[in-house]
Amino acid sequence: MNNSMISAAVTMNGLQRKLDLISDNIANLDTVGYKAKQGSFQDTLTRVQQQGKSFQLDGRRTDAGFNLGFGARMGEVTVDLTQGPLKETGSLSDLAIEGNAVFEIQVNGEKAWTREGAFQLAPNGADTRNVYLMTNQGHPVMGTNGQPIRIPAASKLQVDSDGTVRALNANGTSTAAGQIALARVDRSEGLVQTDGNVFILADGVNEGDVLTNNGVTAQVRQQYLEQSNVDMTAQMTELLQAQRAYQLAAKALTSSDTMATLANGIRQ
Repeated sequence: MNNSMISAAVTMNGLQRKLDLISDNIANLDTVGYKAKQGSFQDTLTRVQQQGKSFQLDGRRTDAGFNLGFGARMGEVTVDLTQGPLKETGSLSDLAIEGNAVFEIQVNGEKAWTREGAFQLAPNGADTRNVYLMTNQGHPVMGTNGQPIRIPAASKLQVDSDGTVRALNANGTSTAAGQIALARVDRSEGLVQTDGNVFILADGVNEGDVLTNNGVTAQVRQQYLEQSNVDMTAQMTELLQAQRAYQLAAKALTSSDTMATLANGIRQ
């Protein structure tokens, strides 16, 4: 009875985390650049329990033991980086990536990455002659030269498909302003999604094992935004499955508790 109670309680805890994950995905259905999170389950402390000596019969060909588990828990949480639909906005500072890549940004002086291209041109510090390409949270978008992307304040932003940035001047001429740094994601499990659709490296992971800056074939689309890649139908299906599994585990826990109460109430 104790084993069944432990198994049910552990499973319910894992399923609750799964439900929280699904709720987060559904809540961000309309969030620009959001990437759905996925969780996998694994057995907890599964072992083989040996039967008594009376089961050790001559000629027996199968193991006399039986598998004894203590429920299932949710393992690692991964991010689905598949392409979301692109929506035209008409804003020159809105950028979307078509293909496998992420924008490099700088957060608190450290490298970070994002797929959310709802950028804005804003001044940065005491530099009043230029405006900088920044995220909605105020993080600068980085160029391939390791410097933030900036253009003169009186010019318009133009971005080519390879990320090359030009400043369109009032007289109709254009001035090169660098190239947006893009990185191809080779191992999405090495990235951790934080607030504001920002990705950082997981603990103990090297950047070169997760991201590649060379040979990026993805293209940048100006005046477009990538929408969330959350599949509402798939999320609702997973939600129903998780709810049914949670109800089953809860019923198993209740039954085990009832059996324990009856056993404790038996008088010798």
